[in-house]
Amino acid sequence: MRAILVAAAVVIERGRVLVTRRKEGTHLAGAWEFPGGKVEEGEDPREALRRELREELGVEAQVGEIVDVTFHRYEDAGKAVLLLFFEATREAASPEPRAVDVAEVAWRTREDLDERAFPPADRGVLEKVRRRLESPKTGGDAHNIRPR
Repeated sequence: MRAILVAAAVVIERGRVLVTRRKEGTHLAGAWEFPGGKVEEGEDPREALRRELREELGVEAQVGEIVDVTFHRYEDAGKAVLLLFFEATREAASPEPRAVDVAEVAWRTREDLDERAFPPADRGVLEKVRRRLESPKTGGDAHNIRPR
């Protein structure tokens, strides 16, 4: 079983984190996850994440440090994923995220992050995200949007 490299974004604004819902007809359809996607062969994971955020949500973002790394085998689908979770910040001139290539987009508070709604590979990072949402630096009233 070969592992697929995936980059995902932890975007926090105004005390909420950005999540997306997987489209019907895909593996884990209907599950909520942190936005991102597959890293192509030879592609830098940070650049892949910027590309995925543009393609899936129509936003431009800066990609920062790694928040967490997770490995998970999906035996039912015959695949494994190595998931890199990065801090990401929407650029100031970027529009509000919209569902371009995902089923739905939502901003969730700490209390709204129900582990059961996320794929197994995403569940490990949830506690770190909850702690970030409590932090005045990332979870407070600041927009956390970087100027271009």
